[in-house]
Formats: sequence, structure tokens, C-alpha cells
Amino acid sequence: MREGARGAKAGAQPNQSLIDGITVLQALAISTEPVGCRELARRVDLDPTKVNRLLKTLTYLGIARQTSDRKYRPGSGMTVLAAQSLFASGLLRRALPALEGLRRFGHTVAMGVLWRDNVSYLFHAPPNMPETDALGRIGLYPATRGGIGMALLAALDDLEVEETYAGHPIPGYDDLPQLLSALEEVRSAGYVRLRVKDEREQHTVAITIGTPVYAAIGLSGWIPTVAMPEMLDALREAARRIEESGDERGPQLSLADPALDYRVAV
Repeated sequence: MREGARGAKAGAQPNQSLIDGITVLQALAISTEPVGCRELARRVDLDPTKVNRLLKTLTYLGIARQTSDRKYRPGSGMTVLAAQSLFASGLLRRALPALEGLRRFGHTVAMGVLWRDNVSYLFHAPPNMPETDALGRIGLYPATRGGIGMALLAALDDLEVEETYAGHPIPGYDDLPQLLSALEEVRSAGYVRLRVKDEREQHTVAITIGTPVYAAIGLSGWIPTVAMPEMLDALREAARRIEESGDERGPQLSLADPALDYRVAV
């Protein structure tokens, strides 16, 4: 997703009103409690009058709903959109058997997609958690803080990464050149190995899925260097199964860059 993505962005003519509407919709979607107009405007750094108008429109469509204290929360329309999009893509449904197979290692198993500078986890299952509880249980997570996020960022070209973080702090990195250097190491290695929460010997190992990349999967736990070949083989086989299970929706995908080892200094 290098030259093609760059060309698509270069030819884009973004509609700012639509961008603002989706920004408000997303902020509402990830809010765990009903939120007022002014608070939501503060979170997304938009004019309260504009946010109020957008919330009224979303409420009219049933995507948002207003509570008795005049705050807003997701409406049934948002649930319908989520269900329809998951059904239409089929990604989660196709991926579940392969993800379940990875749980034999006794580690956390996860699959996520990239949204701007965050990862949305479609599946995140610590050991012994029922499969049904692992679906969509985690909100947005900074992409640079996790192995899945780093794998997905490495699938972008440097220009896209620069656009993503222009004028914004980069969690875990001092500046953009430091992040770009780390991403180049990921691309060269073909997989991510990222230390988790500064815990000794706790790592996430992750690879991407698809050509172009559309998701990433990973294992997290005690993963010593000697265990890496087995873990990577299992992840690549799971990725292959997920890709091939999508044949009925289009041409077969092949695993991109089967080699993505970025190691955090210990």
C-alpha cells in the first residue's frame, strides 16, 4: 500500500463537512457515557455550534439519540451500521476459526485494523476468555503503542505516516524521524516484536494480513527469542487461512511481506 495509496490521496478532494460529521460520529461511538454537546466539541476540537448541528442531524437519522438530560449517546442506527459493515466485509467471521487456532499457545490473541493514528481491535482475547467476550471489547488504542499498530503503520509509506502525525504527539516516540526509523526496521524484518508495558519478557509479535494490507494479527505474552520461529509460522498460517477464506469475495490475497522484527530497547 505504497504508491497506490499515495496516488489516491493526492487525487482526493475531501469534503470538510463530511469529515467533521464522521469525526463527531466516531467520538460519540467510543464514548462510554452519554456526552454533552460542548464536551464532545472539546474532545474533537470543533466549534460547539457546528457539533450541535451535526448531533441534531445524527439524531434525526437515528444514529445518535438524546437522553433526558440533553446529552447524547449512540442510537440504534449506529448499531445497524456496525452490524451491516461487519457482515458485508465478512472479515471477523472469516477470521474467527484461525484466531481460535492461535489460542493454543496460551497467549493473548488479537486482530485489529488501523483508523488514523489508532488501532481498533475487532478481536482481543486474553487466555481463557470466551470467544464471544473477545469481540470488540477494546476501544481505540494508539497505534505506536502496540505491535499490531506498528505492523499496520509500517504498511503505509512515509508520506502517509507524516500526514497522520503532522502536528500531533507520537505516543512512545520523541519525534517523527524516530518513528519512521522504527517503521523501516519493521519493514525490513517483516514482522513486529514489541515489548509490552515494560514487563520483562512480555512481548507482542504481529504480522499484517492482505495485499494491500487491511488488518493485522498478533500474539502477546511470554515469547522468548527461541519461540519466535514457531510463533511466526503459526501467525503466517493463520493469516494465510484468513486471506484464502475471502476467495468468494474476490481474487485470492497473498500474505504481504512475510518477513515485518521491531524490538524495543530493553
